[in-house]
Amino acid sequence: MTDPIADYLTRLRNAIKAKHRIVEIPASNLKKKITEVLCNKGYILDYKFVEGGRYQSAIKIAMRYDNVNKVNAIKMLKRVSSPGLRRYTSYRKMPRVLNGLGIAILSTSKGVMTDKEALDLKVGGEVLCYIY
Repeated sequence: MTDPIADYLTRLRNAIKAKHRIVEIPASNLKKKITEVLCNKGYILDYKFVEGGRYQSAIKIAMRYDNVNKVNAIKMLKRVSSPGLRRYTSYRKMPRVLNGLGIAILSTSKGVMTDKEALDLKVGGEVLCYIY
């Protein structure tokens, strides 16, 4: 697999379209941090790290749905930076997602964080994805 983050986002997209409650994704440290950011911002309900004995460990993600009309909290997941074309930004040119209603997840020297947190810390980095 050449782009594990794109695979992570595609698995989430497919789970949303199939209206699954739980999705299981192969784990890595970067995926764990992205999952923590999504949970802190309220896009997913909960997550759990499952350690694999002989196999790779996994992340089980409980998706967040609205109780009334069964709509997922995540409307769109878009991969920005890819292995073939990396997208970097400085804190002065931070991208605004859906005019501030969505988030951009960045990989910075201070760790994985949202665009608003990176702007507060005045750090730039690689723009991984947009979520709204």
